Amino acid sequence: MEKITIEFSGNIIEAQLNNTDTAKKILDALPIEGILNRWGEEIYFSIPVDGSLEDSTEVLEAGEIAFWPPGNAFCIFFGPTPISTDEKPRAAGPVTVIGNIIHKKDIKILKQAADGQTINLK
Repeated sequence: MEKITIEFSGNIIEAQLNNTDTAKKILDALPIEGILNRWGEEIYFSIPVDGSLEDSTEVLEAGEIAFWPPGNAFCIFFGPTPISTDEKPRAAGPVTVIGNIIHKKDIKILKQAADGQTINLK
C-alpha cells in the first residue's frame, strides 16, 4: 500500500491507496491536479486515468477513497451524499474502492472543501 497526499486550500491530508489495478494506475499518473466538486459529503474530480470496476460497491464508509469509471473521477467520501439512506456515503453509481484517509480526524477538514478549488494529489 502506497501513501499519497491530498492538498487543497492549504490543507494536506494523508491517504493510503490499496493494491487494486486502478490505484496502481493513479500512482503512476502522480502528480495530478484537478478542480474540486462537492456532492453532499463527497469530493470528486476527473483525473487522467482510465479504470474499470474492481469489486465494486455503492455504499462506503466515511474516509474511503474510490474511483468512478464513467467520469474518470477520484472520489473522497466523508459523510452522507444526496442519495444516502442513512449516515453512510452512497456513490452515484458503482465505484472501486482504492484507498482511505489515514487519520480519521482529517475527515473534518474535508468539510471545508468548496466547488471550484484546486486539488492536488502527490
